[in-house]
Formats: sequence, structure tokens, C-alpha cells
Amino acid sequence: MASFDAITALIPTLSGRIGAGASVEDLQEMVWGASDAEVVSIVQEAAELGRFVERIGLIGAGVIAVRSRREAGHAGLAQRRGHRSSIEFVQHLTGATKGEAARQVRVGEALVTPGVPDPASGSTGPRDEESPVPDPDAPVGSEGDPQPEPESGPEPGPGSESGFGFETDDARSQVPQPWHEPLGRALREGRVTSAQFDAIRRGLGEPPEGSVQAWSVAAVQLIDEATRRTVEELLAHARCVRDVLDPDGAAERFRARYERRSFRTWLAEDGTRRGSFAFDDEGAAFVDAVFAAALRPRRGGPRFVDPTEKSAAEDLVADTRTNDQLAYDLLMDLVRAGVLADPASVFGTRQAGLRLVQTIGADGAFGKVAVTEDGLTAVPAAVAERRFCEAGSVTVTVDSCGNPLDVGREQRLFTSKQRIALAIRDGGCRWVGCDRPASYCEAHHIDPYASGGRTDIDRGILLCRFHHMELHHGGWSITRDEKNDFVLRDKHENTIVLTRRLPLRYLWGDIDPPPLRFRPAA
Repeated sequence: MASFDAITALIPTLSGRIGAGASVEDLQEMVWGASDAEVVSIVQEAAELGRFVERIGLIGAGVIAVRSRREAGHAGLAQRRGHRSSIEFVQHLTGATKGEAARQVRVGEALVTPGVPDPASGSTGPRDEESPVPDPDAPVGSEGDPQPEPESGPEPGPGSESGFGFETDDARSQVPQPWHEPLGRALREGRVTSAQFDAIRRGLGEPPEGSVQAWSVAAVQLIDEATRRTVEELLAHARCVRDVLDPDGAAERFRARYERRSFRTWLAEDGTRRGSFAFDDEGAAFVDAVFAAALRPRRGGPRFVDPTEKSAAEDLVADTRTNDQLAYDLLMDLVRAGVLADPASVFGTRQAGLRLVQTIGADGAFGKVAVTEDGLTAVPAAVAERRFCEAGSVTVTVDSCGNPLDVGREQRLFTSKQRIALAIRDGGCRWVGCDRPASYCEAHHIDPYASGGRTDIDRGILLCRFHHMELHHGGWSITRDEKNDFVLRDKHENTIVLTRRLPLRYLWGDIDPPPLRFRPAA
């Protein structure tokens, strides 16, 4: 085991500044005295080192999984050490939770068995179409992750490079690479973390027959998104892209989750009545919209509201109840009031509602998939049709890149229709790494209104309250060249391109994916 000072020597900013036998307290004192720039560098360098070490552990977990497959029986590596499975063995070795150990095994096995022939046996690893994948709609890293049964197959021979995912040119030319090979390569090269790899892999799931190319292209695009999105948002985007690419499969998954919907209550030992929900997609999105509308001021919602709503928001912020207690009381209000609830008495001046976005082609044909404005959750077109009958619609005309047509007006605030158009184009806060939904955002003029900036959609952008404040007070600015991507600039003129969310790029046709079905050669 390396000493503490030997490990810190691998971090350039700390190298040479921690002596032999240094303790954690010594390191803490040293870091506390470092400059802001040095502290940032230390965190970045430690994270890079951690990712490198993690990749080593993932390869090891993958090899353990391969050597512990069911075919090996009691002769498997994990079984010989007294464990039922590779997951249980890795959990024992690492001290991780069961969910984390399962993720390490899942990612590691995908990393070390990319379908390249093993020179020791001439066979390939598990074929992509035979390898079961956990439910992509289960939470990332959750304790209850459903795990695939290990596939049978040959164990990589000692020293086999292909067993560790490092393919030779000859191997690549002989065996078609699986759709997720770009993911494995990005993980090996350190361009994505194991959590990002797992989110994309699980979110996209397995492609329908003949759709491998489309899935591979989507994986590459999501890899590029990884640096700008949280793992949770990356998973959500992968699911949405999957459903846009495969609307028939999306409808089947929607129906399956609908059939699993449930609500039950039980009496706990302490006498408390408890409950549990399993939501279908539409129900979950609607409930999220309801509670977001009621609790938005407590969660950092927009500041630019009318006097009545502003007063109600201030009262809610000052309320001594916790958010969970407020949510419970709201649920009880809804149950009591039922469908005849007076919106103003429950939600204030802003009534809750679920807004769906669905494309309409030039020929008038509706898209097969709609997405929720907040969260970009894909739902079948039938859901949008039913919601249209219940609540009506607002038509927003956009170009091929999703930019709404200019409906600007010479006034200070964006109109409600303009805000709808901004929500459709931006999908939420455009600040890099922020996942706040559109309903939590404010419309920002990139050309200051006081300096003559117009209240036009092309010159407006959605930002959450925090990032809107940060932009105005932190020396940031946002620029845009005509209808190209917005560009975020800090006070040192460093720039970050604020690309649009990937599911929306698919929805508007900005990305032209390969056809989902390929006709076999004659």
C-alpha cells in the first residue's frame, strides 16, 4: 500500500509540498493555505487521478465477472472465494454498496468484453444482441438495480489484450464492433467517467434490429454532451433520444410502465401510515408539474412575477414548514378539493399544468413522440392527442434547427407566448451543466434592454434564477451570432458554447440520424 505522501506526489499541485509521514491534518493545513486557483487545480488533478485508478478497478471487476460466469459453476473465481456472484465478491473487496458494486461489474464487463476475438480461443466475448441489459429506466446506482445474469463464454487468456478491450487492427477488421464500442473507448481514454458511461449505456438500452448504426451515432453525440450535463440529465437525455429514435419501442415501454402503476399504504410499527407510489410516465410528469408550481418559490423559481404572486411567494419562502411537509399538505389539499379545486386557492395565480411539445411536419403530420416541456420526458403521441383534447394547444412555428420565428414586441418583459417558444427551443436553463427545467427559468435579454435591446426570441435565452443573478453580478455575458449557438463569456473572455439539449436537436431534425432499419444486401 502506497504511503499518503507518495499518493499526493501524483497530484502535480501537491507534489513536493507534502513530506514523508505526512498526515491528513498536514494536508488539510497545506490546502487551506493554498490560493483559489491552486485549490481548484488540486480538485481537478485528484479527480483525474481518481478516474485513472477507477478504470483499473473497473477492468479488474470486469475480469472477475467474466471468470465468475454461471458456466464456470463452483470453479468460478468469485465462487472459489466463497461468494455467490461477481457482484457480491466485488462488494466484499471494495466495501461499496450493492448498487455501486453492480455498476462496477456492469461497466467493467462491458469494458473488457467488447466482442473482439480472444486469441487464446478464437471465440468472441458475449454477443451484443444476447447480452441482457438492466432496465434503463431504473435509477443510476440504485440499490435495487436489476442485474443481468452473467453470460457464458470463454475466459480471456492470460495477457490477452483483447480481453481488456484493447483491440488490434486485425481484430477490428474481422469482427463488427458493437454499437457501444465508442462508449468503451471513451471510458478507456478518460473522456467519460464510469457513471457517465453507465448512464448512456443504460439510457439508450439495446437497439432494435437493424438500428445499430443509429445507436452508435447517438452514443457518440451523448459522449460529447457528457462534459456539459450532469449524470442524471445525461441519463434522461439518453432515454429521450432512445424514444425519439424508436417510437414503437417507446410506446411499448410506456405501456409497460403504465401497467406497473400502483399506490399502496401500510401501517408502520410506530403507528405511522405510510404510502408508496409507482408512477406511469404521464402521471409522474403531471405530479412533478403540480408540485413544482406550488413550491417553485422555495426552489429558486423566477423573480419577475406580478405583485399578487410575489406576495404569495414571499409568504411561502417564510413558511416554517419543510418542503416535504408543504408537499404533503398540498397533496392533502388536492385530495380534498378534487377536480373542483379552485386553482388560486391552492397554487396562487399560477395554475399547475403539464405542457407537452410535439412536432408537426410541413405536411401536417404529427410526430410519433412528444416530450414534456420540463424534463424532456418522451411520451407516445396518443398521450399528446388526449392532452390536446383536454387542454388545447399553442402553435409555435420553428425553423429546421428549432429556432422559433420572431414574434418579438417592443416591451420590457417577454410575453407568455414568447416564453413558451423559448421553453421549446431551450428546454430549460442553458447555462452549462445546469438541469433546471423551463418553468424555473427567467428570460434574459442578451442585448441589455436599457441599451436598446429588443425583446425578441432570437435575442433571449432561458436562465434559472441563480445563473441569471450570476450572469448579471459575476462579470459574465452571453452573445449570439445571428441564430447560431449562444456563447457564454466570463470576465477573462474565456468562452463556452451553450449547445442546445440533444433530445431537442433530434426532435427538430437538427440532427439527421441514420435510418433505423437497414435493408439487407441482396
